[in-house]
Amino acid sequence: MTRPPVFFQPTDGWVGDLIPFEKDGEFWLFYLHEVRTDPKPGTSWNLVTTKDLTQFEDQGVSLQHGSESDLDFNAYTGSVVVDETGIHHLFYTGQNPRNLGPDGAPLQLVMHATSTDGMQTWVKHPELTFGAPADYESGDWRDPFVFRDEAAGQWRMLLAARHSDGPERRRGVIAQCVSSDLMTWEHTEPFWDPRRYITHECPDVFAWGGWWYMVYSEFSESFTTRYRMATSPDGPWTVPNLDSIDGRAFYASKSAERDGRRFFFGWIASKEGNRDDGPWQWAGTMSVLEAHQNPDGTLAFSFADELVESFWDEIPVTFDRALPAALHAPDGYAAIVSREVLPPQFYARAVLQIEPDTTECGLLLCSSDDGDRSYVLRLEPKRGRLVFDRWPRTITGDAQWHVSGDVPFDIELERPCDLAPGEHTLEVILDGDLCVAVLDRQVALSARIYDLPAGRLGVFAGEGSVTVTELEIRKRTDN
Repeated sequence: MTRPPVFFQPTDGWVGDLIPFEKDGEFWLFYLHEVRTDPKPGTSWNLVTTKDLTQFEDQGVSLQHGSESDLDFNAYTGSVVVDETGIHHLFYTGQNPRNLGPDGAPLQLVMHATSTDGMQTWVKHPELTFGAPADYESGDWRDPFVFRDEAAGQWRMLLAARHSDGPERRRGVIAQCVSSDLMTWEHTEPFWDPRRYITHECPDVFAWGGWWYMVYSEFSESFTTRYRMATSPDGPWTVPNLDSIDGRAFYASKSAERDGRRFFFGWIASKEGNRDDGPWQWAGTMSVLEAHQNPDGTLAFSFADELVESFWDEIPVTFDRALPAALHAPDGYAAIVSREVLPPQFYARAVLQIEPDTTECGLLLCSSDDGDRSYVLRLEPKRGRLVFDRWPRTITGDAQWHVSGDVPFDIELERPCDLAPGEHTLEVILDGDLCVAVLDRQVALSARIYDLPAGRLGVFAGEGSVTVTELEIRKRTDN
């Protein structure tokens, strides 16, 4: 029996940056198709489509990359828009490692293709190619995002770019071009110029409920996707208290809207060697989060209801006590672990009543029967964060104290959150080596899990008290 994967990945490669587009109620998810061979082939835009966010149809190559002598040997990230006549315009980054700019780095160029048959085929227009203007680095001019500014009566193109002067790590700028016809573009003042990051990859801008949102991915302070808010597309842009979409593992996320709902599509990075200690790699497996607007306009992130509802076969689990189960450990540690080993794919939802002054509590995943070896989704109310941890951590020697105990958790997998005393809901989806958690339908945290392929589920409390009031675990129907 096989179950369809929760998260899409092509059979012949990996998912890189996504370019989502909604058409007639269906999501067309263009993505950079990563093939890990040496020498590396060129990068094309592939396409996967979905109507329900649970079943995905791999459509293969959509925009073919160029030859070894073409400017678009690598066809990198961009965007798709449709004009008033119904023609689709695809803007993308052309790059060829053999085509160097004045600074010695491969040139990055904005390139253009159009489709008159509903995006079934694309015609490239190399004569419309253009690069960075003076005072910008020619090797960073990518990820063109085009949107219609109705108030100004023009199209605006945002680009991940870098100034040619200033501190090396803080030259990043979202550059801007404008056009009346999508064919000729004029460089204008930057869209956003914070002088804060190396660059702002995969920019994305949209209006929703009286607010404008700007989304970008940075690899300076963190390797993550962030957003800013404003009341107009011209700013000023403000920083929400929790300004990231997910953690380190979820990157290059861009959004699309359907029926008043907005979804963020990104990739969960794989790790080298398929091991927990392996370095993060570029590209991975596609994942989708649904955004919700809080009353103050900030964004919350959760699983899409369609995804949760695709898990509807209950998995019975038993513990050494019935639910609701209270774990009381005011100055110690307590845990309950299921008698049953869970399958490699499931959805779990735990409602936890956290008492005041509790230091930590949460879920154990892929756990040993005593709860010692496991992955850990740990809520830390005193620090206001959700972290992903595991035990054992890196083993550095054969002596008892050589356990890397001074590593507090997977440093890059940490999410600030509100953990005031009271009821909190922790949801998690496991699918093979992928794990995504959502707290209170507000905060998402994705991770890779390789070293512990299967195990039990547990609940724990450390230096405090928590009551498990509800716990449900479901799987998809066997095929």
